[in-house]
Amino acid sequence: MTYTIETAEDQAKWDKFVTSHEEANFLQSWDFYEFHKSRGNEVVRRIILEDKKIVGAYAGVVEHAKRGKHLAIAGGPILDWTNKKLIKTIFEDIREQGQKYGCTFVRVRPQLELSEKSLKLFKDLGLKKAPMYLSVEYAGVLDLNLSEEEILKNASQGFRRKLRKAAKADIIIEKSTDPKDIKKFYQIQLETAKRHDFFAFSEDFLTKQFAAFAKNNEVTLYIAKQGKEILAENFIIFYGNEASYHYGVSSELGTKLSSAPLLHIEAMKDARERGIKRYNLWGIVGLNEKKHRFYGVSEFKRSFGCTELKYTPAHDLILNKPKYLATKAIETARKRIRHV
Repeated sequence: MTYTIETAEDQAKWDKFVTSHEEANFLQSWDFYEFHKSRGNEVVRRIILEDKKIVGAYAGVVEHAKRGKHLAIAGGPILDWTNKKLIKTIFEDIREQGQKYGCTFVRVRPQLELSEKSLKLFKDLGLKKAPMYLSVEYAGVLDLNLSEEEILKNASQGFRRKLRKAAKADIIIEKSTDPKDIKKFYQIQLETAKRHDFFAFSEDFLTKQFAAFAKNNEVTLYIAKQGKEILAENFIIFYGNEASYHYGVSSELGTKLSSAPLLHIEAMKDARERGIKRYNLWGIVGLNEKKHRFYGVSEFKRSFGCTELKYTPAHDLILNKPKYLATKAIETARKRIRHV
């Protein structure tokens, strides 16, 4: 069994391979890294071939962070995790790519459920658990093989009550795939960030990300309105087997009128029409983490009756130990200060 590795050049072949894996989502999509390139970042896309057939792939972005230059591979690599030779081959290439770009370390968060076996695998590969997360490690997921009626039956009484409340408020749902409409989303995000004390993304960041996915009909902006007033908006990505609740914002009135659940119900309908089987609400925190800044939104997501999925957490492949130790100290302190 001989493997060859090369830089990916064909988007169609890349996305066909990635989406053939049920666990994969937009984090390893071609267009996500087109977004990173649009912001001037260096991108790595590598495919592993056996007899000219793709058997593994990973994409990453080179992060020029003050805490340490590193290669970030979120949601990857995509491969058969039972094939030890393939795993070893891919991680040797990951190391080489990190060294090529002069990185202090490579951070990997795979689409691999957390288990003792997965933790041992990463330990045996010589990786260390990262001091900070890379993308969501603990998610709330809904099975779209279930009908809307079945999902609502499994949801909490509070969630169903919010839907009834919103239904009485004459709320309409609009949809957009125009990147220009991100401007209003950004403005409401600033209000939301101020209320809930988190760092807002820039308008440029959000617009370029939306545009990258809109190009291939992989994203929709769902907008809840009462009259002409926007109450809430959800940024939903559709890729492969998964619809992802990527970002959401809400005005004070929108929160009061419980408008956000309506957006999710509409997005789930659209996902089913696309043949998508999983709706990922993304980040949640543990039931006992009441001081975590995302505890409140986690309780909202749990009210859907979602299944809680834990991914194997981010691990670091250390390439420069002295510099990495400095990075680790900075990130550990930052995690403590930000309550994340």
